[in-house]
Amino acid sequence: MQELHSYDCPYCGEPVEALLDLSGGDQQYIEDCQVCCRPIIFDLQTDGEDWSLDVRSENE
Repeated sequence: MQELHSYDCPYCGEPVEALLDLSGGDQQYIEDCQVCCRPIIFDLQTDGEDWSLDVRSENE
């Protein structure tokens, strides 16, 4: 199951979207911001239905 999620970039503050794969269980990965191209750490916690996402800069 995939979910489209909007969040604010921790660097530039611009709103961006990410497509989350909830079927893969808990995940931590890095994606570049679509606006400023800086690396964002995604920490996804999910049980396949309920989920939470924490996005942060590499310096946090």
